Amino acid sequence: MTREQKIRRFLLLSLGSVGVVYGDIGTSPLYAFREALRPIAHDGVTHDEVVGLISLMIWTLTLIVTLKYVLFLLRADNHGEGGTLSLLALLMKFVKGHTSWLFFLGVAGAALFIGDAMIAPALSVLSAVEGLKLVTPALSSYVVPISVVILLLLFAVQSRGTAAVSNFFGPIMVVWFLVLAAGGISHLNDDLSILAAFNPLYAATFLFNEGYIGIVVLGAVFLTVTGAEALYADLGHFGRRPIQWAWFCLVFPSLTLNYLGQGALVLKHPEAISNPFYLMFPDWALLPVVILATCATIIASQAVITGAFSLTRQAIHLGFLPRMEILHTSETQTGQIYLPSVNTLLLFGVMSLVFIFGSSESLATAYGISVTGAMVVDTLLAYLFVRLLWKWPLYLALIILVPLFALEMVFLGANMLKIHDGGYVPVLIAAAIILVMWTWMRGTRILHEKTRHTDIPLPAFIKSIEKKSEHAPVEVPGTAIFLTSDPESTPAALLHNIKHNHVLHAQNFILTIRTANTPKVPKEERYSVQKISDRFSLLELNFGFMEMQNVSQALGLLRKSGLKFDIMSTSFYLGRRKLVPDAQSGMPQWQDRLFIGLANAAIDPSDYFRLPANRVVELGSHVII
Repeated sequence: MTREQKIRRFLLLSLGSVGVVYGDIGTSPLYAFREALRPIAHDGVTHDEVVGLISLMIWTLTLIVTLKYVLFLLRADNHGEGGTLSLLALLMKFVKGHTSWLFFLGVAGAALFIGDAMIAPALSVLSAVEGLKLVTPALSSYVVPISVVILLLLFAVQSRGTAAVSNFFGPIMVVWFLVLAAGGISHLNDDLSILAAFNPLYAATFLFNEGYIGIVVLGAVFLTVTGAEALYADLGHFGRRPIQWAWFCLVFPSLTLNYLGQGALVLKHPEAISNPFYLMFPDWALLPVVILATCATIIASQAVITGAFSLTRQAIHLGFLPRMEILHTSETQTGQIYLPSVNTLLLFGVMSLVFIFGSSESLATAYGISVTGAMVVDTLLAYLFVRLLWKWPLYLALIILVPLFALEMVFLGANMLKIHDGGYVPVLIAAAIILVMWTWMRGTRILHEKTRHTDIPLPAFIKSIEKKSEHAPVEVPGTAIFLTSDPESTPAALLHNIKHNHVLHAQNFILTIRTANTPKVPKEERYSVQKISDRFSLLELNFGFMEMQNVSQALGLLRKSGLKFDIMSTSFYLGRRKLVPDAQSGMPQWQDRLFIGLANAAIDPSDYFRLPANRVVELGSHVII
């Protein structure tokens, strides 16, 4: 690759990161300053309050986004991939002993992110469409219906993928950030004293003077950094340097200028406190800005939804959730996927939030808890990362991370004050997701323990079956592949096939599919074969947690490497279990039923592992759990 090609690729990645990574944080100016003003605006606001508030926002962006995520966490990757579950998968290999607390941390972070994926689209689209009220008050009653239509269309097109639309994401968001900067610059002359906000003493003084109200305001100030966790989650899509350059060259300056401009506007025109973002623009530009803001919020929502798809796929491959249907929407980009069940769940959640809260002002009170919670989890996992992988001494890890942790705990405490005003929504969403993941992990462990008691060791079974006797099964030509999660035990499908059909194929593979704690597995490490008798071999396929587990494709690699079998004369045998609840299983009955419901809702293994549809044989059994 020539130098010019490298530069072009770098610029394209930077442009793409503007559209995907920074979509959510880029729409925060629509509502963040307005909501931060609300607790102190009942008797009007003073000059020092406005400057102090803008100072808080600028320094929150600097400390949380710039220092923590852009400069620090982007370096803490799992073979180039970022995100809570990616980091958790890496740490699980290094943390010795009981890891249930680490699992809970990772699951909590993932659950909070999915909660964010429900609230962010509803809040962003509502806040953008509400600009129509300023275009003409007659449209006020149409804000919710228009928002609902936009969100329905957004979720409806998910199945088509983002390949075609994503080409426009970057340029539109670049225009959006330039408009943010231009709007801010046009109002700096309203009151140049707003530039004092760069002095952090104004932020500290504001908090000291406001007391309890200052803590309440912090909950709204945190809206300026919502979406910052997308920086980390999308690391694998764009790489560290393009994301960093996009932040420093465009996103950070544009956000800072816009917040300064909103502050200067309110200082000169206190009546603009009702909606400082839209009132920055002249009447002739208002409708175009509303349209552009709506496009920006749709893009931001798309980025969050796509992130939820990717995170769910990671959770499935790591064994935290049952198998779900995963569809690829691009022939070239493996990261572009669509999960119908997750899309339906998000649509239901987003629509419920829009109708329950009805406005961005009401919904903003529910926002923040999920984001701050996810950021606290990232910081705790980052501490383990620098200690275990980077081998930082204890004092250095504490010096760097304790101040960040303390700051985020303050923000979390401030957001917790909004529990009764709607903050309970993301808490309930996260709690429900954690419960589902915990139930699935606990149920699968119990199921594995129960079935192992009745399992026959594979070596003993093969030894007995290879003996020549009148009861020996009839050998038939072809190849049989038996899927199992435990290669040391005889697959139930193999036992049932011999018991009922009294046949054994000439070539038999006991197939185990493993998910590595790395995003991708090199092709040369995709499989391993161990011959254990003339007719039996152990076959292991390895996939990364970001990869599609395509067994048919992997078997093609085996044939190319010299293993002889004809896929058209190969049968795949799967064991299907009918689960029956048992009060003595170790889980309460309600959790038994939840686990069984999750297991029944899981996609068929033949579809999930991309097995040839006309070559699959399923044999069932009852299991009491």
